[in-house]
Amino acid sequence: MTNWDEIRTAFHVARIGTVSGAAEALGVHHSTVIRHVDALEGRMGVRLFQRHARGYTPTEAGADLLRVAQATEDQFTQLSGRIRGAGESVAGELVITSLATFSALLTPILVKFQARHPGLVVRSLTSERLYRLQYGEAHVAIRAGAASEEPDNVVQPFGEAHFALYATRDYLERRGMPESDADLATHDFIVHDNPETPAPFYRWLHETVPAERLVFRATDDRVLRDAVEAGAGIGFISTHDAPPGETLVRVMAPRPEWTAHFWLVTHMDLHRTTKVQSFLAFLKSEAKGWSNFEVE
Repeated sequence: MTNWDEIRTAFHVARIGTVSGAAEALGVHHSTVIRHVDALEGRMGVRLFQRHARGYTPTEAGADLLRVAQATEDQFTQLSGRIRGAGESVAGELVITSLATFSALLTPILVKFQARHPGLVVRSLTSERLYRLQYGEAHVAIRAGAASEEPDNVVQPFGEAHFALYATRDYLERRGMPESDADLATHDFIVHDNPETPAPFYRWLHETVPAERLVFRATDDRVLRDAVEAGAGIGFISTHDAPPGETLVRVMAPRPEWTAHFWLVTHMDLHRTTKVQSFLAFLKSEAKGWSNFEVE
């Protein structure tokens, strides 16, 4: 009972009553219909139809098959409708993946979008790992660094964020304010633990500052920010996320080589769905109001 084509053929024969009628409904040759019915009867070891001059009449076993096949056909029809409906509505799950540092900007937009679509469940996944869009792990990925080169992904430039070096007032009172890049060698720094991080500003630190001066390392943006605010040393904070200068002081202004480029990445199979297109349009519109973030 593993060949749905044969069962479906027998269902149409039972429903219509003739081989020619079933063949026309299925768009196949009448010999295919006869072959399917004969093969199914042989596999089950029972006659499903009584053959006569006017056509095929289901036996008791055939009638049972007709009822089961009818229910299965109805379920497939309902499933097809649900799948089409899901593609045409903004409901169900919307899975967005981004870096945690983006949360202050992104989360209010996700909340507002969900409020406009009460049937939507938002899942915001913040992780450095690249979620596999080809396996449906996320609908939209906001990624930093170089553009994705995976052939089945749709990649759109989203914008760029600027980063500057900050430290606490207490730290600068103890260690002094660096006046040039040469002075950095005498200071302590907070840096991402991975020298190959896609963040250009952290790569710059790894390449510019002596390794022994990279005294606090972490992999989570929130931890890195907390370390700056706790006075562990000098560290990068995005200009859109930097607080007013009561506790933190800008040590060095943003530079072009520290600019982080962001991309919106979707898989081609989901890119054109109503849910994804609605969210992308909403995100781009709302992001235009972000300060110190240049939307493309």
